[in-house]
Amino acid sequence: MKTQVHGVLVEVSGLGVLITGPSGIGKSECLLELVRRGHRLVADDVVRLERCEGAEGQAALMGSSPPSIRHHLEIRGIGLLCIPDLYGKESVLDEHRVDLVCRLEKWRQGVQYERVGLERPCEDLAGVAIPTLVIPMRPATSAATVIEVASRDELQRRAGVNAARRLDQRLQRGDFQDDAWGSDADGGQVKT
Repeated sequence: MKTQVHGVLVEVSGLGVLITGPSGIGKSECLLELVRRGHRLVADDVVRLERCEGAEGQAALMGSSPPSIRHHLEIRGIGLLCIPDLYGKESVLDEHRVDLVCRLEKWRQGVQYERVGLERPCEDLAGVAIPTLVIPMRPATSAATVIEVASRDELQRRAGVNAARRLDQRLQRGDFQDDAWGSDADGGQVKT
């Protein structure tokens, strides 16, 4: 099964991260910052997706760019950029597996965004369930930093480490002592 989506695909620490969101939200600028930090561009603007059989018979989703715009990036106010010309041939890939979707959206008052993260919701793309995060964007939000952290967290989860679940279990057990804190004369907490 094949399809294409509007967004960008970047390899971050070995994970293929599909960044989607409305036009003008900052996907390409986020991608440029990630490439500047040493991650690799796969596709900008149009991401072609193809379902294929992965390891151990599990379906995987591969992403690539149309050949006509491959390795190029459009930045409003600058124009079209050839990423290998600017950052070297190691800054791009022709294709990569899609492992995580980060959906950027303008922050909206009253919307309930994920605050704990015990479980990752998944989105079905071309018949493959992909973990998906909705990232609210405010003017000071560094989407590149948030996406790097989301990628590191996804890698930890794949290795069996879920920080939210670990903290939840610790709190459920009542295991939250901290011997490094004491009380001051007014009853407030002070570092000892």
